[in-house]
Amino acid sequence: MKLKLTSLALLLVVMTTSAFIAPVFKADTYKVDASKSTITWVGKKFTGSHNGTINLQSGTLSFNGKKLAGGNFVLDMNSLKDADNSANLEKHLKSEDFFGTEKFPTSTFVVKSFTGNGANLTVTGDLTIKGITKPISFPATIAWNADGSVTATADKIIVDRTKYDINFKSKTIFPEIGNKMINDEFELSVKLVAKK
Repeated sequence: MKLKLTSLALLLVVMTTSAFIAPVFKADTYKVDASKSTITWVGKKFTGSHNGTINLQSGTLSFNGKKLAGGNFVLDMNSLKDADNSANLEKHLKSEDFFGTEKFPTSTFVVKSFTGNGANLTVTGDLTIKGITKPISFPATIAWNADGSVTATADKIIVDRTKYDINFKSKTIFPEIGNKMINDEFELSVKLVAKK
């Protein structure tokens, strides 16, 4: 009788505990449409600035309902373009002085965490450039479109290039460089359009 009561009590504990375990939902994966997505860059120096584009190679965004659960994207660094169509600048940016695209043809970003409400977020993740991975955070917005797609936008991602071994004409690395310096930070603007 004592054994039966013990077994019954154990069964009740297991059933009660199970009732309070939240169900695990699998996140929905949305594939980023590279043809509808855009990535632009701006680099500044003492005497002015340059800007241009980089093509998206691939990417995904994950959602629990309409709440961001994760994501990643891959940049095709060999697609790097200057808005003024300067072949010399594009060649230099792809060289070892900057992104070394022959050895490192892609850069990646992986979402690690985020804070904020459904539409306005601060995203934190790992950015990998030239094989070097560093954490980075930036504000982003999420918008749901009438066709069922979703648009994730980050208008101003500030990247310190010296963290990725891009030291060419950096005043931090070469303080004597004077007005030939190039800013350590460059800006990325990212718009990802994804559909389930």
